[in-house]
Amino acid sequence: MIQNEEFVSDLPAEAPEQRAAVKWEFRPRKNPKWGTVTKAGLVIGRAPNQRVVDPDEVYRMSLLGCTMEEMAQFFQIDRETLKYNFWDYIKRGESETRQRLRNAQIELALKGNATMLIWLGKQMLGQSDNPVNQDDSKILPWQDQVDKTHES
Repeated sequence: MIQNEEFVSDLPAEAPEQRAAVKWEFRPRKNPKWGTVTKAGLVIGRAPNQRVVDPDEVYRMSLLGCTMEEMAQFFQIDRETLKYNFWDYIKRGESETRQRLRNAQIELALKGNATMLIWLGKQMLGQSDNPVNQDDSKILPWQDQVDKTHES
């Protein structure tokens, strides 16, 4: 935040629109350059709160592993609105990220990384550090015939 009032000027603020109770300030530049950006995307929301959201940006953010809350904050829309309009893009990005991670793990294991081999063996093959002996868990059979030598 600005400590000295000498930096404050009549130039427009360079900070994005702020909705929080606590606002931040940036020291204005000496010669700011202003321009207009035209953004292509899906128009979300109603009249005063409309936003343009590019589905490719949503997809790229989901590839990075961003949560729905993080994406909604970034685009300044409600989480449910994001989910309603871009569910397919988000799920595709998450799925491709999991596939790429799984592929990288398997490649690392096949190169001889013992830790990754052990972990993948436990996760994918059901292996364990403490194997359970299957014979110990079986119930003993009932004996239908009585030993005749002990009856007399």
